Amino acid sequence: MLERIDSKKRLLDSKRPLPLQTAHSLREHLIINWTYHSNAIEGNTLTLSETKVALEGITIGGKTIREHLEVINHREAILFVEDIVNRLEPLSERQIKNIHRLILKSIQEEDAGVYRKQNVLITGARHIPPAAVQVPLQMELLMKWYEGEGQELHPVARAAALHSDFVKIHPFVDGNGRTARLLLNFELMKNGYPPVVIEKEEHAVYYATLDEAHTSNNRDGFVRFIAGALDKTLDLYLSLV
Repeated sequence: MLERIDSKKRLLDSKRPLPLQTAHSLREHLIINWTYHSNAIEGNTLTLSETKVALEGITIGGKTIREHLEVINHREAILFVEDIVNRLEPLSERQIKNIHRLILKSIQEEDAGVYRKQNVLITGARHIPPAAVQVPLQMELLMKWYEGEGQELHPVARAAALHSDFVKIHPFVDGNGRTARLLLNFELMKNGYPPVVIEKEEHAVYYATLDEAHTSNNRDGFVRFIAGALDKTLDLYLSLV
């Protein structure tokens, strides 16, 4: 599958630069869909069309302020990730905290960009995250892996592993899933791949493959899941160019 993905990527690269309007519409499509699905996986009840309207600055009746803020914050986080990719900035704990800070801005200010100080469970998962006191060391080790051994992996496998291992640590009180998906796409975009959207309808398989990676220390199933999502994204891009 990774060979097929790289073949499609080479074909897409051969068609760059993409037509201006095509690139613009793809980006708008991505921001709305990525924001909708990533928030919906975490329980946000805004529909896809309501998410689009909320991003245009219109308040949706019957929906909470938090749900509106989650939409606005997620778009800001996407723009921030795009910016650090464009500036070729390396990933660091500081940048991870900056991404998370945007996700929880004006929602849980006291927890935004701050590693958790309490122990947590992941609902529905067999894996139990490390104790809060271990989080700083675990994050330091994650970054050492990323900068060293992780660089030996195929970029798609590395992006999936970064997402998986980050969620395994669960370093923040809230917002870990959205942050993990932003980190996943940071790594893909940095390496010239289009970002992927993990759809709400796929959340059961998504969580199952993540939990399997965490409990068995075998990420192969999760890498295949992410590769499948990227394969679909590449097909979308190629269908438009």
